[in-house]
Amino acid sequence: MSEREIGTAEREIGSAEREIGSAEREIGSAEREIGTETVDACVVGGGPAGLVAGVLLARSGAKVIVLEKHPDFLRDFRGDTVHPSTLTVMDELGLAEEFLRLPHVRAPQLPMATALGPVVFADFRRLPGRFPFVAFMPQWDVLNFLAETGRRYPGFRLLQRAEVTELLESGGTVTGVRAATPDGPVEVRARLVIAADGRHSLVRTSGTLAVAASRAPMDVLWFRVGKPAGESLPTVRSGKGFFIVCIDRGDYLQVAYMIPKGGFEAIRAGGLPGFRAQLAAIYPVLAPGLEAAIRDWDDVKPLDVRVDRLRHWCGPGLLAIGDAAHAMSPAGGVGINLAVQDAVAAARLLAPTLAAGGVPSLAQLRAVQRRREFPMRVVQFAQLRLLADLYPNAGGPSTDKPLLARLLRRFPGLSHVVARVIGLGIRPEHIPPAHGDRLIVSGTQFRAPT
Repeated sequence: MSEREIGTAEREIGSAEREIGSAEREIGSAEREIGTETVDACVVGGGPAGLVAGVLLARSGAKVIVLEKHPDFLRDFRGDTVHPSTLTVMDELGLAEEFLRLPHVRAPQLPMATALGPVVFADFRRLPGRFPFVAFMPQWDVLNFLAETGRRYPGFRLLQRAEVTELLESGGTVTGVRAATPDGPVEVRARLVIAADGRHSLVRTSGTLAVAASRAPMDVLWFRVGKPAGESLPTVRSGKGFFIVCIDRGDYLQVAYMIPKGGFEAIRAGGLPGFRAQLAAIYPVLAPGLEAAIRDWDDVKPLDVRVDRLRHWCGPGLLAIGDAAHAMSPAGGVGINLAVQDAVAAARLLAPTLAAGGVPSLAQLRAVQRRREFPMRVVQFAQLRLLADLYPNAGGPSTDKPLLARLLRRFPGLSHVVARVIGLGIRPEHIPPAHGDRLIVSGTQFRAPT
């Protein structure tokens, strides 16, 4: 080979080396742009269901990441009811006394004012266990408490400002998620993805899991108003064409005003003075604070209510729980507590496999749905059928003497049955012991996880 040929070859080799170096830099840049993490379970959604699932799986020894798209939990007009079933879960974790030191209002009864006279909708005072009441507690306090509890376990991580944009699949099995964060995209590889991201879950909008049934009984308008003197308990009022709930938040009331489905635009068309006058006529004690509370329509937050469920809650590598699996009406405030029960059941049935380094089988995932579907269907039936004439109805006659009010007036003892169904639920879930934890037993306080 001539010197010229040798020189040409050396230049070509040098050029190739530069191209390889450039490619390596591009690959390194791409790897920096897309962070990756591998865990046992990836929970999508940092609401009650997602955080409880994350805490319980980490408690079992699994490595868990919870992805929450918001930077914090400070969002108003969320459900605030913590039922005895959820308090029992906290108790079994050894956390009840610490949890109940958070600001809250206890309601041993839920009174309801009707055209027939006052009735007690639910009377919790005879419930078995340590918690014969509903606690009304701001949900941001509940979620912050759960997040702090999770951080006590080395396998728990909460990543906020992480919005899941895509499910990752391989051979028909979900193997993780891709999320957008302020620091760039992140890929989380997991042996199980738990969708706990609510009624607008990615598994719904992407069509990964299909909705089997859907009903829309009414909508809700949320707003807050200064608390009148003497208003110390959450109060329910119903009458012909209206249903209103006031939740005591300490120095103000959080009000849920049920309206006919799709009726918000008609209310807006009537103007703010007309809306305030309508509320004052329904619940006169609120009248003095309405003008200061509702100055423009931004002070009124509409909630599009849907009651539905997925046909299948799971697929290979994927499980939906809470509102992602079954959207509930706010009636009875049971949605949060059903979601927590889903999370407890999922952790109890799946944690041993995940903590041992295994992949939950499709049969194991289906077992969660079998366990929780019947209680959910009972509650949805009650919300759609037994309570139907409590809701304002744009498509037909409404009544000021709903069936439930008539029954409770005639048979006051039914309030204890209602309390048991909504307070403890059908087929309540319990926390199994885990290494390093102790339980509340017979009312005695033992060590909480540290």
